[in-house]
Amino acid sequence: MEMTGAEILVRCLQEEKVEHLFGYPGGAVLYIYDEIFKQDKVKHILVRHEQAAVHAADAYSRSSLKTGVCIVTSGPGLTNAVTGIATAYMDSIPMVIVSGQVPTHAIGLDAFQECDTVGITRPCVKHNFLVKDVKDLAATMKKAFHIAQTGRPGPVLVDVPKDVTRDRCKFEYPKEIALRSYNPVVKGHLGQIKKAAQMILAAERPMVYAGGGVILSNASAELTELVDMLGAPCTNTLMGLGAYKASDKKFLGMPGMHGTYECNMAMQHCDVLIAVGARFDDRVIGNPKHFAQNPRKIVHIDIDPSVISKRVKVDLPIVGDVREVLRDLIGQLKELRSGKGADPAAYKPWWEQVEQWRSLNCLDYTTSNELIKPQSVVEALWRITKGAAFVTSDVGQHQMWAAQYYRFDKPRRWINSGGLGTMGVGLPYAMGVKFAHPDAEVVCITGEASIQMNIQELSTCQQYRLPVKIVNLNNRYLGMVRQWQEIEYGSRYSESYMDSLPDFVKLAESYGHVGMRIDKPADVEPALKEALAMKDRLVFLDFITDQTENVWPMVQTGKGLTEMLLGAEDL
Repeated sequence: MEMTGAEILVRCLQEEKVEHLFGYPGGAVLYIYDEIFKQDKVKHILVRHEQAAVHAADAYSRSSLKTGVCIVTSGPGLTNAVTGIATAYMDSIPMVIVSGQVPTHAIGLDAFQECDTVGITRPCVKHNFLVKDVKDLAATMKKAFHIAQTGRPGPVLVDVPKDVTRDRCKFEYPKEIALRSYNPVVKGHLGQIKKAAQMILAAERPMVYAGGGVILSNASAELTELVDMLGAPCTNTLMGLGAYKASDKKFLGMPGMHGTYECNMAMQHCDVLIAVGARFDDRVIGNPKHFAQNPRKIVHIDIDPSVISKRVKVDLPIVGDVREVLRDLIGQLKELRSGKGADPAAYKPWWEQVEQWRSLNCLDYTTSNELIKPQSVVEALWRITKGAAFVTSDVGQHQMWAAQYYRFDKPRRWINSGGLGTMGVGLPYAMGVKFAHPDAEVVCITGEASIQMNIQELSTCQQYRLPVKIVNLNNRYLGMVRQWQEIEYGSRYSESYMDSLPDFVKLAESYGHVGMRIDKPADVEPALKEALAMKDRLVFLDFITDQTENVWPMVQTGKGLTEMLLGAEDL
């Protein structure tokens, strides 16, 4: 039996077992929306802005083992979605975006709501397709999911002209797909893995540096086994938090610009650095020339060969899926050690040095009985939730405080925009996580500037009864901008002061939610407990925090990892 392109597209989503589809309708996708209406297997979630649709699908993917899917219309629908697509691309998140397009005969004629979707999105997708014939639609959708999920994951866009959704053909969904030009390596080279094992066992000061690739490949268990077997210190990047449990003594905290002193010093002074699913980002290693000053051997494990030696020259590259490579590496280490476990005495001098650095207690901060310290809010949230919540964040000071003070012991619990640093993701991220994990506690840590970028999604939360908790660390500034202006621009606070903020309590209530304003330190913990006890309500907690508080430690632009500012006294 023949089916329309719209019917075929919906059937493709069903074949891929898509449960939630985030989107916003428009003229170019109305045939598709008509078919969505006729079925109940794929539940459509109506957001209030296309950017939020992509962010929600993104977080749905980040927090689960599922591929996020969203749909937008042509023209402004697509351009509104680009920020979300670029956010997912920078963090290698598997997603499929379906965009409507003007009819094929109108493409290139400046038709109403037309834009060059393929051209606009090419730099920020793993791949994109323009489907010009309905006969190609099913195979293209299969390719899109395959490409998004395999190798180094990423967003894949399928642009579908309106007439293609109306045209008819027989439906047949491919069981498998083979692409001659796309065959990502999964297994690492055994010879390289054996060399890596020998190099690691010869080390006196080893360190494991794990990134988001560990979480994307579901290799947290293997990473934990490696670190525990070696007895070596471990760090997780911003994107890798939770890959190794933060409660373990071997965890040194986050590296980089706002990483811990002990972690950055260990990164700089180790003799063998084992980089696993990380890309030596500029926010992690600081100045590459400074990073290269100390002699060390670097083992780099990553599924994407293009990131190896891209910013830092490595000694031993291993291309392959992180989980597969770690399993083989652990096997080689066991074989070379003849099954022996970690030797506590092997790295005794190294750990003594690490503990000396750790004794500085670089994340310590001054408490106050009058002003709420933002760090204390995050710490209280961690205590009350016992570290078990899914935490989303926007971008800025609050993001760094969340990463520093909420200690993640499990992967996929920390959902934030790392590579692109996108303000406005926090609330739609929380929505996506809640749909993926309806029974879990989901908390969005945000700031008064970030939350306003997608605050219209409070309406979506009301429609679908999403009882997320919003922790707004309100310092009445563009906090991170103000911090940089204070440190590097002579305290000239150009356009960083938010002097016309709404009453967030009344605003939340106007959307049908609960609003709470907290301005006394003594009320922080009781307010959080009260909010978290409301299991069926969204609660917006507006914490009025100390305006002068900065994120420490800090590595300034152009500086090296050991040139950290530990506080205002270092300025």
